Amino acid sequence: MRPSRTTRRTAIGTVSAALLATTVLTVAPAQAATPPSAPAAAPSDSAAPVRFVDIEGDGGITLKANVFTPSDADGTRRYPVIVLPTSWSMPQIEYMAQARKLADKGYVVVGYNSRGFWQSGGEIETAGPKDVADASKVIDWALAHTPADPRKVGMAGVSYGAGISLLAAASDKRIKAVAALSGWGDLVGSIYSGRTEHRQAAQFLGATGALTGRPSPEFRTIMKDFLASNLDKEKDLIAWGRKRSPAAYLDKINANGAAIMLGNAWGDSIFPPNQTADFYEKLTGPKRLELRPGDHATAEGLGLFGLPNDTWTDTQRWFDHYLKGADNGVDRESPVLLKSRSTGAYEGYKSWKDVPSAQRRIDLGGSTQLHTNWDSGADGGLILLSSMMDQFFRLPPMASIPLLPRSVAAVWQSERYGSGQRVRGTTRLHTTLTSTAESGTAIAYLYDVGPLGIGKLVTHAPYTFHGKTPNQPFGVDLDLFSTAYDVPAGHRLAVVVDTVDPLYIAHNPKGARLTFSSPADDPSYVSVPVRE
Repeated sequence: MRPSRTTRRTAIGTVSAALLATTVLTVAPAQAATPPSAPAAAPSDSAAPVRFVDIEGDGGITLKANVFTPSDADGTRRYPVIVLPTSWSMPQIEYMAQARKLADKGYVVVGYNSRGFWQSGGEIETAGPKDVADASKVIDWALAHTPADPRKVGMAGVSYGAGISLLAAASDKRIKAVAALSGWGDLVGSIYSGRTEHRQAAQFLGATGALTGRPSPEFRTIMKDFLASNLDKEKDLIAWGRKRSPAAYLDKINANGAAIMLGNAWGDSIFPPNQTADFYEKLTGPKRLELRPGDHATAEGLGLFGLPNDTWTDTQRWFDHYLKGADNGVDRESPVLLKSRSTGAYEGYKSWKDVPSAQRRIDLGGSTQLHTNWDSGADGGLILLSSMMDQFFRLPPMASIPLLPRSVAAVWQSERYGSGQRVRGTTRLHTTLTSTAESGTAIAYLYDVGPLGIGKLVTHAPYTFHGKTPNQPFGVDLDLFSTAYDVPAGHRLAVVVDTVDPLYIAHNPKGARLTFSSPADDPSYVSVPVRE
């Protein structure tokens, strides 16, 4: 097994995206908060006061935290409490703006820096058992040192904080409500989907973790083996990821019965929406799923400034109902809320499986052989940057479909559609693949193609195989990342498959060739979910 060569384009793109993400995700909260000693930061008489405190975490380490209490707290009553673990690499001031808003609405709010990052003690455990124990320790502290109501405990967080909140809901029965934003249900299905290493996502997490924290020896080893594509360690890597996946503790989460709200972005390049939707479907308690345009943490990112934000507004409504008992209707609304990437309109559904109402089939006929390890020009873009461009400017990654070299890219197209097609849900590919080598990688893309042949990326996903008999055909079934995209009338859909993408590590040996065929008894196709 040997990864394909890293191109200059990949290296430059990864570094650029990492720098951009670091700027966006660290400057925003920093600008939204001012050191408490500054006169300008002094709260008004009616604003919720804040304290900066040290909390003892698991094993005696110190967790740096801030605590907001309602301004009318006088020791005679208790308030619902919300605990906010910070995102990966973020300082403890991350949630200051939202914490103050929640406290002004009658909540005790405790935000703390996750262990191993910034001034908190310990090492980065990547949502391991110590991180989960820390969450319970913070709840203990809040109940002992604030007017928090032990019967009304909630947790919320973005990204890393979301994952820790869900894992804590499996282990701590005191948690009655959770809002997990841009988090994960399945860590393995997030950064190793299609049995393919998500290179840029892992490099970004590794680099920012080392920059802002103290990675544990275990985390360093995991990252080294993952980025080296060490197949001998695959079982260990999967076991490590499963231990940190809320989906592995569904029985406990469901038994504890916390009301869980999940928010994610269609283009999340660290935690794709598929795994969030799959996790949502298996929850049995009160639940809500919200999917919006954007990339990792960008759907709720502006809310960290304290600016109006739909995700944070719904988060507060969720806690108002399930912690305060407010009759605000959130429990009677459609539990699945989708926002189209194309129109920006919201759509409500009673379940994830009810999102598509029909399928559009694209036949992948004929036989096509590809030379591997050449970038055709079709790709999923760059981590964070590409989906942010789609979110704010509706400019997803694009490719000229007629100009894609057919020796390195397989292309199939639908007929032009006489009416608009509302793609909703998960596109599925089925084909027969033959490789000249025992290992290999292919990436499938779905494009919206206009009259001039320019394709806008609708969705994509990678697929890797190992241990196959060379020159022996085998079946492939692949789910592309879920999305909500509107194809205009007069356009067509194109399916493109190639073997190189800057987002992923590819496993095609030098000189290997892949052949895609469509046997008469098992025809190849792509099934595109649509809402009629």
